[in-house]
Amino acid sequence: MSEYRLTRSFHFSAGHRLVSAALSEEENGRLYGQGFRAHGHNYSVEVTLTGSLDPATGMAGDLGELDATVARVLLDRVDHYDLSSAVPALDGVITTGENLARTFWGWLAAALPPGRLVRVAVVETANNTFEYCG
Repeated sequence: MSEYRLTRSFHFSAGHRLVSAALSEEENGRLYGQGFRAHGHNYSVEVTLTGSLDPATGMAGDLGELDATVARVLLDRVDHYDLSSAVPALDGVITTGENLARTFWGWLAAALPPGRLVRVAVVETANNTFEYCG
């Protein structure tokens, strides 16, 4: 049986500040540069699922169900919040794109059917995309 992949894009806006508790203020400033200052992004998140084609619907997945799950599990938690201080589930996480992609994977994998999630990509800017594939 053939497997298909479907990718859905979602958007949210949030602020953050790149800071490691393991480093001094001076070291954080040197390492993260402008990212050390509080700033924000209009993020995109791409969620890719795999599945077999349902012969009755002609679809590999229900986009409405995926939209509802991503809204509940991810977007409602991060949209228009400061990721560095106002999202309890991100406490202790350095909010780099890499860490966000991995964290979002964990949230989504727990809420989606087992084995369906294959990729989470966080698009921070036109030049920076971070992917995590479990």
